[in-house]
Amino acid sequence: MKCSIIDRKVNHTAFLSGGIILNIEKITSPEQLSGDQKELAETVGLDAYKKMVGQYGGSSVYINKTDTIIRSERNAEIQRKFNGSNYRELAKEYGLSEAGIRKIVNKK
Repeated sequence: MKCSIIDRKVNHTAFLSGGIILNIEKITSPEQLSGDQKELAETVGLDAYKKMVGQYGGSSVYINKTDTIIRSERNAEIQRKFNGSNYRELAKEYGLSEAGIRKIVNKK
């Protein structure tokens, strides 16, 4: 059931094959969806799913893996704690090499 979005910001209306018009607001349960779309709606909730359709419908969205998000936050924390000379202390605290700490703090 491929559809093309006509106006995703205003009324979430789409034309389906055969001239059928569908309004996303008529979807009241993830059970009305199939495959990945159903799984996504079940995971984030139907209201959030509808917002995502309106905002990102027809495009590809990449979601980072947990370790990437955690690494980014760790690196930001290291940059906040860096005082100009505490490479060794930060390396010990985070289980990294001093060279690794230097790379992180030099990315500011």
